[in-house]
Parts: sequence; C-alpha cells; structure tokens
Amino acid sequence: MNLRKLILTNNECYKSGKTITPKGIMLHSTGANNPYLKRYIGPDDGLLGKNQYNNHWNQDKPDGRQVCVHAFIGKLEDGSIATYQTLPWNHRGWHAGGKANDTHIGFEICEDNLMDATYFNKVYSEAVELCVYLCKEYNLKEKNVICHSEGHKHGIASNHADVMHWFPKQKKSMDTFRADVKALLNPVPIPKPAGKLYRVQVGAYSVKANADAMLAKIKAAGFTDAFIKYE
Repeated sequence: MNLRKLILTNNECYKSGKTITPKGIMLHSTGANNPYLKRYIGPDDGLLGKNQYNNHWNQDKPDGRQVCVHAFIGKLEDGSIATYQTLPWNHRGWHAGGKANDTHIGFEICEDNLMDATYFNKVYSEAVELCVYLCKEYNLKEKNVICHSEGHKHGIASNHADVMHWFPKQKKSMDTFRADVKALLNPVPIPKPAGKLYRVQVGAYSVKANADAMLAKIKAAGFTDAFIKYE
C-alpha cells in the first residue's frame, strides 16, 4: 500500500471536530470518470498535480455539499496508484448519508470508465490493503467491511449503488473483497519441511565474480533460493 496523508483541514467536516469509535469500514467510489486524486485532494503536494479548476474537497463545502471521507484511492500525476488519508481515522466523516457516519471509516475509490481491468486491479488491491491496515488498527474483521450499497440495505446509508455498479464488471464482489481482506489478515503459514535437508552444490570458484555470474544464471533459471557460501 502506498499510503500518504493530506488532511482536508479546510473542509467543514474536519472543522466540526467530532470523533467516533470505528466499528466498521465502508467502501465508496466516486461516480465520475476521473481516476486522478488531484480532482478530490489539494493543494498539490508535488505528487498529486495541480487541479486547474480548484474544485478539490479541501474547502468548506466542496461543490456546495457537506461531504468528506477519510481517504481516497486513485492515480497520482505520474499515473501510479496511491492512498491518501484525508481525515483522522477516528474523525466523524460525512460519507454515508446515514447512521454509518457514526460508526464507519469511509473511503472513496476514484472511478475511471469502469472498463480498465489494469486500473481496477491496482485500486482493488490498494483498497484491500487499506482495509487490512484499518482492521489491524481498530481490531476489526473482514465481516465489518461493507460498501455504500450494502449500507443502504442495512438501513445505515443513503441509496447509492457504489461499489456494486463497478465490481461485477471486473468479476469481483464485496464477498470476494472480504475474502481477500481475510486472506491478508490471516495468512496461512508455510509449513517447514520435517527432517533433514539435502543441498545441491553447482560449483566452486576461486574468483568471486565467477561465483556471482553463476548465481545470477541459476536465479534467472528460476532457482530463486540459490545462494553463495564462502569457505
């Protein structure tokens, strides 16, 4: 995860100063074909790029609305993917349009045209890692992660479709998302081999450069655990 921070201190939500005890995490997506973080976050920190319209959310009421989330995931100016924390995690955000504002950390994934699998897979993985980070931080489990549309079904959020208007287009769902969060939260340990180990030596060299060259050749062949032992 490429986690950075630019708190939206000029947003009315931040100025309200209210806090929560996080009980869950809510995924949102922006609903606009613009994957660049500079659309929502400002001012430019040297990585975001300049928002020529100055319509980012670091102002009192962005676009005349009372909105603010804890983080955004999307593209930096150079096209790489990053997560920007935009509110303290325990701040009461304005993202759900319902009771989830009192209980959930909310973050937005910047949408593109919804058809680019490469972009989707990158922001999806970034979102999974962000949720794992927050679950560890606040002792949450994957079952505590929902999207906005699920929040509406639970009666704790307004009637929005995100993210289920996007994920199925890329053969994903909130169930697969939660499963991926669970897999990172509870990785399966790799069992150590029982008994003795038998090593195979492929050469002995008096010149280190020759040994380095052989090691590189072996690793290029796929034997990534190969090593040099000096005697």
